[in-house]
Amino acid sequence: MKRSIRTTLCTAGALLASLCLPVSTAHADDPVRIDLRVLVVSDGGPAVDAIAAELETAGTPYTEVDLQQAGRPVIDAAFLADTVDGVPRARYQAVVLPNDNPFPAGSAEMTALADYERTYDIPQVDAYTYARPEAGLQYPVFGGYSGSMDGVEAQVTAAGASGPFAYLDGAVPFEDNSPDVGESYAFLSNPVAGADFTTYVDAPIPGRATRGSLVGEYRHDGRRELVVTFVYNQYQQQFRLLARGIVEWMTDGVHLGASRNYFAVHVDDVFAADDRWNSELNCTPGDVDCTDSSVQPDPIRMTAADVDHATAWQDAKQFTLDLAYNGAGSVDHREDNNGEDALADRLIAKRNEFRWINHTYTHAFLGCVQDTTVVPWRCETTPGGDTVWLSRNDISDEIATNRVWGDVAGLPLEDDELVTGEHSGLKVLPQQPQDNPNLAPALGDNAVGWLASDNSRDPQLRQVGPALTVARYPMNVFYNAGRAAEQVDEYNWIYTSRAQGGSGICEDNPETTTCLPAPLDLSTGYGDYIVPLETRIALGHVIANDPKPHFIHQSNLAEDRIAYPVLDGVLDTYAGLFADSAPVVNLRMKDIGLEQQRRAAWRSAVAAGQVSAYRTGETVTVQAPAGLAVTATMPAGTQNGTAAFGTPYAGQVSGWATGTAGALSLDVPGAAAPAAAPESGSSPEPSGTAPDVPVPAGVTRQVPYSPES
Repeated sequence: MKRSIRTTLCTAGALLASLCLPVSTAHADDPVRIDLRVLVVSDGGPAVDAIAAELETAGTPYTEVDLQQAGRPVIDAAFLADTVDGVPRARYQAVVLPNDNPFPAGSAEMTALADYERTYDIPQVDAYTYARPEAGLQYPVFGGYSGSMDGVEAQVTAAGASGPFAYLDGAVPFEDNSPDVGESYAFLSNPVAGADFTTYVDAPIPGRATRGSLVGEYRHDGRRELVVTFVYNQYQQQFRLLARGIVEWMTDGVHLGASRNYFAVHVDDVFAADDRWNSELNCTPGDVDCTDSSVQPDPIRMTAADVDHATAWQDAKQFTLDLAYNGAGSVDHREDNNGEDALADRLIAKRNEFRWINHTYTHAFLGCVQDTTVVPWRCETTPGGDTVWLSRNDISDEIATNRVWGDVAGLPLEDDELVTGEHSGLKVLPQQPQDNPNLAPALGDNAVGWLASDNSRDPQLRQVGPALTVARYPMNVFYNAGRAAEQVDEYNWIYTSRAQGGSGICEDNPETTTCLPAPLDLSTGYGDYIVPLETRIALGHVIANDPKPHFIHQSNLAEDRIAYPVLDGVLDTYAGLFADSAPVVNLRMKDIGLEQQRRAAWRSAVAAGQVSAYRTGETVTVQAPAGLAVTATMPAGTQNGTAAFGTPYAGQVSGWATGTAGALSLDVPGAAAPAAAPESGSSPEPSGTAPDVPVPAGVTRQVPYSPES
């Protein structure tokens, strides 16, 4: 048995939450305890794994039983329920199965599960099941469909829109990323005559004027099942769109953990200029790895008109960019232009339109001292072989001088945020396998609490002196491109084979990059290929409950303004998929860091068995170490005394509650009633094992293509 994000032990820590729930209509006066933990029964398939990953990311405790594992626990009445202090206890608030019945015919385990669900009113999710009468649906051969769903647009029904999928606008498009790979497979069918079946998501049945169910609720024999008849993995857009609703359905909207859709975009090198890609040299003059000194750098720098465009774009999208600035860029420009800098003047005049982050004064490399006489560069060493590091004072001066420059300019800064140039000072492989030892003391000198890192090489939250790292996703919109043709030319160089005139990087790194089948057209390749790809990658992060920010460069907001088609693609696509109740959450860097810090502490406590949560009658209780911030999702209108709990999102409220040694009581209106106390008596044996259902090869290996990771 695998336990992950689990609640197993009640510690002597704080009683953090008491959540008042409505009284059950049946046996309301009989106490029964239901633990807030999900039982996930896995057969190793991608659908169950996807639901488990959703729970893991949200911080919702679950216990996984792997049916393929020798020595796994037997799922019987004692495994599912017991008695605590004289009160009957249901140990799981929901059950996830690979299909409607993954056990052999006549299985005592399935009988035990059915009895348990019926007794305690526990919902069951059939992660991916065949359409058959035992699941409330007709066999697909009777006017239904079995086959590919690639590129099909499914739809949330009226029942789904007023129920668990109310946070969606309606459309649920299925991915079709490759013509050569079958990515999705489904059974489309209609309910069996007389079945109590409510379809939540459906799609047109090919060749017919009717639609078939993809997700629906089947009520029978005193049980509730969410019947899902399409296969998916945790990365696919169709699952990501529906994952929240699946969890809310199975938990009746009351659970530990939370999920939101985040998007933040950092724009680096503001006030400075970025050197331009040279298509003849296939490198960037001015860069340490471009050694032809006969070609001078050709800088790309925003103009005042680009600032006006950025502010108008922000207003239209109701979105705020984070500008990571280098003050020396403006100082140098004024020195070279008789004191004039129209860009800086406009940015400073509109400074309150943006969020600002210290990016160091000159964008100096803060790691080892670089030896650029070789390509690629290497760290300088002493005669004794020790690495020569940039000093603590030099690092501190870069941070402090830029902060002072920003303060004088009136930029609304958060002094504890920092993005170093090229994320330098932090380890960078292969040349610098460790952080500059002088970085942490310099961060302490300047009270830096949040330090940006590059997710493609340093993805985990970690401590660097007084600071925690905030990993940022690099968008594959290059820093050295201000025009679409430049972006495509460099893209071709990186992603085509040597035989096609490319660098061969894709051939040398097949695990991280994918070669293009042919070079992209310089005039159309950006809009036709790169923009859709980068949009899909970034949108995948946004809808995966991932708060990490993305970053681009000021050059991408200049000249052809090539960043905007990607940003528009993400935000416009999102707006077309999600209802107004589930807006994009646009946080600044320190708030993203705080969210990640809280998640890490929560996961650690849950994994260590220090968190326990359960409902008894009208009360939900969470026990955890004193001071631990607890994450929870509750029905809208939940009150903490006279104050509202959490903040609204997707029709629920969610947030973090930091407990003390006392109790925190929350009144929860409209939540699903707790189960009644168990009754004695037998129940009919469930039908036999569901037939095997096909999993297309592409599904198990369909992962987001990300050349930068």
